[in-house]
Amino acid sequence: MALLIILITCFMIILATSQPCQTPDDFVAATSPGHITIGGLFAIHEKMLSSEDYPRRPQIQKCVGFEISVFLQTLAMIHSIEMINNSTLLSGVKLGYEIYDTCTEVTVAMAATLRFLSKFNCSKETVEFKCDYSSYMPRVKAVIGSGYSEITMAVSRMLNLQLMPQVGYESTAEILSDKIRFPSFLRTVPSDFHQIKAMAHLIQKSGWNWIGIITTDDDYGRLALNTFIIQAEANNVCIAFKEVLPAFLSDNTIEVRINQTLKKIILEAQVNVIVVFLRQFHVFDLFNKAIEMNINKMWIASDNWSTATKITTIPNVKKIGKVVGFTFRRGNISAFHSFLQNLHLLPSDSNKLLHEYAMHLSACTYVKDTDLSQCIFNHSQRTLAYKANKAIERNFFMRNDFLRDYAEPGLIHSIQLAVFALGYAIRDLCQARDCQNPNAFQPWEQIQSKCSKECSPGQMKKTTRSQHICCYECENCPENHYSNQTDMPHCLLCNNETHWAPVRSTVCFEKEVEYLNWNDSLAILLLILSLLGIIFVLVVGIIFTRNLNTPVVKSSGGLRICYVILLCHFLNFASTSFFIGEPQDFTCKTRQTLFGVSFTLCISCILTKSLKILLAFSFDPKLQKFLKCLYKPILIIFTCTSIQVVICTLWLIFAAPTVEVNVSLPRVIILECEEGSILAFGTMLGYIAILAFICFIFAFKGRKLPENYNEAKFITFGMLIYFIAWITFIPIYATTFGKYVPAVEIIVILISNYGILCCTFFPKCYVIICKQDINTKSAFLKMIYSYSSHSVSSIAMSHASLDSMNGNVTMTNLSSSGKSATWQKSKDLQAQAFAHTCRENATSVSKTLPRKRISSI
Repeated sequence: MALLIILITCFMIILATSQPCQTPDDFVAATSPGHITIGGLFAIHEKMLSSEDYPRRPQIQKCVGFEISVFLQTLAMIHSIEMINNSTLLSGVKLGYEIYDTCTEVTVAMAATLRFLSKFNCSKETVEFKCDYSSYMPRVKAVIGSGYSEITMAVSRMLNLQLMPQVGYESTAEILSDKIRFPSFLRTVPSDFHQIKAMAHLIQKSGWNWIGIITTDDDYGRLALNTFIIQAEANNVCIAFKEVLPAFLSDNTIEVRINQTLKKIILEAQVNVIVVFLRQFHVFDLFNKAIEMNINKMWIASDNWSTATKITTIPNVKKIGKVVGFTFRRGNISAFHSFLQNLHLLPSDSNKLLHEYAMHLSACTYVKDTDLSQCIFNHSQRTLAYKANKAIERNFFMRNDFLRDYAEPGLIHSIQLAVFALGYAIRDLCQARDCQNPNAFQPWEQIQSKCSKECSPGQMKKTTRSQHICCYECENCPENHYSNQTDMPHCLLCNNETHWAPVRSTVCFEKEVEYLNWNDSLAILLLILSLLGIIFVLVVGIIFTRNLNTPVVKSSGGLRICYVILLCHFLNFASTSFFIGEPQDFTCKTRQTLFGVSFTLCISCILTKSLKILLAFSFDPKLQKFLKCLYKPILIIFTCTSIQVVICTLWLIFAAPTVEVNVSLPRVIILECEEGSILAFGTMLGYIAILAFICFIFAFKGRKLPENYNEAKFITFGMLIYFIAWITFIPIYATTFGKYVPAVEIIVILISNYGILCCTFFPKCYVIICKQDINTKSAFLKMIYSYSSHSVSSIAMSHASLDSMNGNVTMTNLSSSGKSATWQKSKDLQAQAFAHTCRENATSVSKTLPRKRISSI
């Protein structure tokens, strides 16, 4: 039975000698009519069959070496076109195709390209010469392919003449990205630059620094080699050897060169990693020979062959070692798998590839699926004329699972993207045209048409739900991101520490360095207020100096204390200048300590004045005794100020304020003084607050002293202003951010300084200048005597009231209790003695008090 089937098959196959195609239609591998025709170039056979070493006639010979994987690529193009025709993408417009086999030869591909460029609807198959092809109508509107970069470059240079779109699905040579040399070339795969960069990075990260490289002797191989050498040097990887193989199988020296390369690998025993930029048929022969020679290495695979089923099904392929490869992005090709299951429904009248595949398959009927591809390849090495009948087709349908296993998802997806990219471009052109008319548009117009509009610089592509990477939306780059090219897949991040970018930016802008500058309007205003305060201090000092011997100046503690307080105010106003301008380590350390020590000294002096006033006008003997013991002016001032000096010194030693570069704001860099220690800063301010509170208590006790000379009342107001200012400062300081933080502290310093200065010295200046009649010794003595007399009378009345109360209590007790007359007489005598003693004391105090108070003040 088996013999019978073989005989039937042999009768169905008519052997013929090698001969060139007779007509251009014989050259077409697959075709289908349509309103718009798309060309396809695929290397379905590995080489042209020729009986001579080199061509002697300009003839296109028959091709041999049927490649299953490339045959599937042609089916992927056909399937994608049918998907568009069966969808609503091009309503009423049908896409046709003309697919040619390049036989992995540039010359064959050029012949097919000439036919693509021939004039549409012309029986003479001529390509017209024109100076302007803008209105020229060629046979096809666009071309998909070819797979190999060497062939793609040659084809693209011809298509450039008419700017016919050429969409590559596998050609990854970096040079094809040059729009000057290849303006009409597009592709759905990335260039080799990214792949080679990733390879070099992988090798460097894996710790391999002594490697070999094998490539082909064509534009693709040479460009890949040069780029890899650059990337290898950048990653400190050394190349032990570089082997170059002939690019095409038609070269008779290819087997010799493969043997030489393998001998080189054996000689370079220390090289365990080899990078391979070859085509599938090169790798197939290389690995088969390597298995025979027991060569075991680490192979770095390019995307040309990394996932090729032809390589993975080599017998004993695991003996060659490990393979690490890079591949194209994969998509959903389940629809294509379903298409393969129903391949028998595909019209085969104009598809020679299906017939040839069926013929080869019938010759390998009893071969296992694992060996079927090699069987078909070997069988196709002969040139056959054939006819396929129903029996052969039935056998053909039974092996569809074999095709599914050989489909390379990455390449199939790339071809689908290429076809759909053209479909969307045609859809855009046909929206305002009748594309059922083949003359509706010229091929070059498709280059202007895309599935999505071009994303301008400052935008990025956002992929839609469609699996086609050519279809996307444009989204503005967010803040602090930028894009400087069209159609960038993502925005680049600016260096947030030094640069910034607004929304939809094309560049990063350098952040502006900011601080409270001398030219800032707020800083100028604060400086004017500080200078005004210094002027007030000087004016007050002059007034007090010129009125040194007047009672008002003497009652203020004398010129020495006044000068110390005025000096402190001067230093406080001057310290505000350290908060303005570019922060320096010196200014950061000086401004807080200068303010803290000078303000503490000021409060300490005012504290001694409060104690002195309270001591001078206190009539309580116990309180007066306590105040006399406490009142040591120099010791109080020195002790209080020394504590603050210790606090500031420890602060400067262990956590000194420093200049900080604040980059947290999006558009500016803030130069500011970082306080070093919030605890130390808070301790300094807290200590001042404690002294101010004590001063406030003492001043509040003396608020009812003589009206014209009542300094305690104004000290109380000054301390209240200080408390209000600094209590308000805390939440504002904690919530303020940016260059105006120092301004907040300046304002608080000015408010508290002005408050104390005005309350302490301005009333006295008013008396000195405007009330000179009461700024005399006689007026002063009169006021003191009047206040003292009033105070003594109050004390005497208090004692008299006490005497009267005691008498009343005695009478009441006697009448109510009914005690003896003897006891009553004794009580009366005691009450009279107590009242007499009080009156004497009152008289004595009245006589002696004025002189004591005057000398005390």
